Amino acid sequence: MPIPGNLLTTAMAVMPHKDVDRALETALSMDIPFWPQLPHYNYYEDMYVQASEHFPGILLDMEKRTLRFSQEKFIAELEETMDHFHEPEYFDISDRYSVVYRRFLDLDLSDRPAIRGQLEGPISFGFNVVDQDDRPILFDDTIRPFMLDFMAKRVNVQLSRLKKLNPNAFMFVDEPGLQFLFSAMAGYGDQAARADMELFFSMIERPRGVHLCGNPDWDFLLGLDLDILSLDVYSNGEVFASYAASIRRFLDRGGVIAWGMVPSNFEPFEQENLDSLKNRLKEIWSALGKNGIDREFLLSRSLLSPATCCLVNPDGEKTVEKAFKMTSNLSTQLREAYLLP
Repeated sequence: MPIPGNLLTTAMAVMPHKDVDRALETALSMDIPFWPQLPHYNYYEDMYVQASEHFPGILLDMEKRTLRFSQEKFIAELEETMDHFHEPEYFDISDRYSVVYRRFLDLDLSDRPAIRGQLEGPISFGFNVVDQDDRPILFDDTIRPFMLDFMAKRVNVQLSRLKKLNPNAFMFVDEPGLQFLFSAMAGYGDQAARADMELFFSMIERPRGVHLCGNPDWDFLLGLDLDILSLDVYSNGEVFASYAASIRRFLDRGGVIAWGMVPSNFEPFEQENLDSLKNRLKEIWSALGKNGIDREFLLSRSLLSPATCCLVNPDGEKTVEKAFKMTSNLSTQLREAYLLP
């Protein structure tokens, strides 16, 4: 099974660290490590900026820390981009856009149960990046199909690189914007959105999945052809558990769930402990059990992670590192309690 379960640990990649070595060490403390994204170190490390590399039409202002789009610049640069469209390395992340990606690729990670990469997804990228008229490029029927293809190539080249380090490598497509996808503010219709998402995932190599911290249409998301779904169950667990039928179908066809249970924000973290988080998880799993999802099967298809990333804590990286440690301790206790291999 390329993506392991049994409550092994991983985490979100966006981290508040300015010390690169310390960030990488923290990421490697998880059972399934990843390469950190460090926007406080450099604006190139912002997840939207990283995804924008080589995207034609991008206006990147490092001083003002802004990322925008120009239709005129897109037209001027499109031909050059298309000249490279069949060169996988063109879509990889360069040293300028990540201080740690190449260092991660140089590590020996062959003994890990899996490793993970990530890239901002097209829905969130398209919502966040606006054109000269302050209109999200997601709503542009000319730009959107190109964007889906472009981002799929970026995911695929990274996954290919990671699989050379560990055959069980997989990718998170980070999609915080999915919670707005079917809302009135989304700006394009449900049917088009569904078709675009299905097309996008059909272009991505496996294993692939989605990470998000919000509360989207879970029926829709669980119905996509994903191998893993990572979510903030600390905030959304009760709502998520009410979709037991969709969760069961997702698991039955081989899906894995990464349960984000440990808060990384300062205030909620200080209010919790191992027992409170463990009990909350057990309550969610018990509710799913009452709806026909076998607990042993569920745990075999489950990972644990912090609930979210966090860049705004008053103590910088300290609470985030504590959340990583608590996630590992929670995994140890639950794995021992349930006699997991």
